[in-house]
Amino acid sequence: MMKTYVLYNNKSNNGKGGGTARKVGDIWKDKDLVFVDVFSIDDYKELFSKLQPDDEICICGGDGTLNHFVNDANDAGFDNSKKVYFYPTGTGNDFFNDLGKTAEDGPVEINKYIVNLPTVKVNGMKRLFVNGIGYGIDGYCCEEGDRQRSSDITKEINYTSIAIQGLLFHYKPTNAEITVDGVTHKFEKVWLAPTMNGRFYGGGMMATPGQDRLNPERTVTTMVMFGKGKLGTLIAFPTIFKGEHVKKEKIVKIFKGKNVTVKFDRPVALQIDGETVLNVSEYSVETAEAQK
Repeated sequence: MMKTYVLYNNKSNNGKGGGTARKVGDIWKDKDLVFVDVFSIDDYKELFSKLQPDDEICICGGDGTLNHFVNDANDAGFDNSKKVYFYPTGTGNDFFNDLGKTAEDGPVEINKYIVNLPTVKVNGMKRLFVNGIGYGIDGYCCEEGDRQRSSDITKEINYTSIAIQGLLFHYKPTNAEITVDGVTHKFEKVWLAPTMNGRFYGGGMMATPGQDRLNPERTVTTMVMFGKGKLGTLIAFPTIFKGEHVKKEKIVKIFKGKNVTVKFDRPVALQIDGETVLNVSEYSVETAEAQK
């Protein structure tokens, strides 16, 4: 009998991910489900070798869980021939939001979204990413959120509040050089410089409303918010949740391309699909097309 392996992240949704993943059983009552905690998987090659030809996979977690799966599966030589579903049990769920879906829609097949992904190189590490690379105050927000959660995994983190506090008091903008497909642009007082495969990141911020993760050219989009002082940036910042910040052309620039390098003049935190990387002065992104 065909089995569906439900790979769940018990730490997602502030430690409630395992319980939330069990809702898949209520949705798929006619399927033979095998629940596997992702933290119990030592070797994805071994897991994949156990799968029968008709078996399926359902990933339950947040954006970070999905990121880890695509990277671990890629390292294990997963050929994407089996159906892979995703069911959101995280807090931000930017990937599902980008698809125009909610948890009420149930698990969604995602095979076409987890191939030909772009890669980021940062601090000697190379990783695929699903949604985007956050750099600037968004990386600071992840760093501060991790710090708050380190003392209590069940603590609900308010990233909007962290961003506002950062804009007003804690985060200092940087100067940046941003090179897209060989053309370099220089900016002063940069607050945000993400490179995106999808439209959303940071738990609902529509950083790049014109980005299509399945666009035929497989380009990514880099958005730069720069130039304003703390108060002016604070006033403009909320418009990012509806993607309206891109209309503010004096402080926001958009670049599309296949090769992107972003350099800051001092190290700050960066996030890859919500996972924090500290002390980053530079990152580079290549699309799948650029690597051919």
